[in-house]
Amino acid sequence: MKKKALSNVSNKSKAKASRLRIIAGEWRSRQLPIPDIEGLRPTPDRVRETLFNWINAYIPGAVCGDLFCGSGALGLEALSRGAKHMTFVDNSRVVSQQMTANLATLGATDSANVIAQNAAVFLDTVTPHAMDIVFLDPPFRKGWLAQIIPLLEKGWLADRALVYIEMEKEADLPALPSHWSLLKEKVAGQLVYRLFEVSK
Repeated sequence: MKKKALSNVSNKSKAKASRLRIIAGEWRSRQLPIPDIEGLRPTPDRVRETLFNWINAYIPGAVCGDLFCGSGALGLEALSRGAKHMTFVDNSRVVSQQMTANLATLGATDSANVIAQNAAVFLDTVTPHAMDIVFLDPPFRKGWLAQIIPLLEKGWLADRALVYIEMEKEADLPALPSHWSLLKEKVAGQLVYRLFEVSK
């Protein structure tokens, strides 16, 4: 009996970990499936709550990008709270397919596009359009930020754009352009998250 009970608890935990809950806005409390793949690390609810407390006033009407979208937690939360458009980018085709399905479930396909591509390749090869808010939550310990930040400078950021960066606590932040100003910073467990404003 004990083994069965433990198995049930484990199965419930796994099922919970494979769903995303939107915190606030139009789709508040909606739960959506996310791919059960190795390395997928949705931004924790508490971190999301803090982040969106920081940026909530800037979201309505904003053009945004979620460049390592994974579960889509950040981009979907922004759309739920009134962002005008979201570009979701992820190298995984499984992630991109689920993201497309979740947008269809929410009736939000006109408010977003999903790109199944390496984020650096996307930024370097697509004609830039200025974004008001950019979310960067890349896989840990892969050196992605050092590649992505210079590419964002090639026309992807609107004046006074906000850039959110989530990364492992022990890593050093790459050198940033002088016109990037740190607005907020906080540590949560093994990660650190920061919000920057970019002036022209």
